[in-house]
Amino acid sequence: MAELTYRDAVSAGIAQEMRRDHNVVFLGEDIAAAGGVFKATTGLLEEFGPDRVRDTPISEQAIVGAAMGAAMTGLKPIAEIMFSDFFAVCWDLVANQIAKTRYMTDGQCSFPLVIRSANGGGSRFGAQHSQSVENWAMAIPGLKVVAPSTPADVKGLLAASVLDPDPVMFFEQKSLYATKGEVPDGDHIEPLGKARIVRTGSDVTIVALAAMVPRAERAAATLAEEFGISATVIDVRSLVPLDTQTILESVGSTGRLVTVEENPRLCGWGAEIASIVAEEIFWALDGPIVRVTTPHIPLASADALEDAMLPNPARIIAAVRQLVD
Repeated sequence: MAELTYRDAVSAGIAQEMRRDHNVVFLGEDIAAAGGVFKATTGLLEEFGPDRVRDTPISEQAIVGAAMGAAMTGLKPIAEIMFSDFFAVCWDLVANQIAKTRYMTDGQCSFPLVIRSANGGGSRFGAQHSQSVENWAMAIPGLKVVAPSTPADVKGLLAASVLDPDPVMFFEQKSLYATKGEVPDGDHIEPLGKARIVRTGSDVTIVALAAMVPRAERAAATLAEEFGISATVIDVRSLVPLDTQTILESVGSTGRLVTVEENPRLCGWGAEIASIVAEEIFWALDGPIVRVTTPHIPLASADALEDAMLPNPARIIAAVRQLVD
């Protein structure tokens, strides 16, 4: 085991699969010589050279279009869109071309393609550079959607995404880049579509994603220490495919569900999970399903305002206590 930052785990995951398969190529804005605007891709140009690690113009349409063409002709591209907000610029290529062409060609065109992006708030970048947009991608049939919370999962899930035959949207929460954690040495692959049980409890199930996972963990620890409330915390990790079995089994045991979502409340991913739980195990519930979310407003850049808008341990604790008491 080695201790890596979340950002270093990105380059470790990419390098692992580039060493395994010479068809894996990497392209994006400032990802080569500069090592990425978040310094998450340092060392890749030096190891793999400019033929396989390519800086591109400042054009999201060019980046995604080139990656799509590369995937259609036998390569396995990893493309970086610097901020997930910028998917709005190239969404036609993602939603109408990449997501649908394998289906529309009856499998004649395969899409082993990964699009990485820095996602979410907490870094004071303002409304146009802080959105949490994983629910955008979740709504498009044909895309797989992954959002890791730990360095180990960054490496393992990124490797699995590269190996997957379908297009994968890989969302890296930018406020987590500096966090550290143990990462397995050598090849490390985590399966897509498998949630991780972070903590086991008996009174309530808290389901979270990406940066909300450590916040849910802190809330669960306080709930146990100060209020005697025992909480299971589940890291969803993959929204598509979604590990409904793990979630349903836990909620069936605890009888209560709280989702913690960074994306705005309206049409967030937690609403889909709430719907599934209500349809599948309604009679196992001992109370209403509760969602802790960001309000449906643009995210502020001022420190105090951004902190107030994003879900935090205090809001999670209050929601759980109201549900359990």
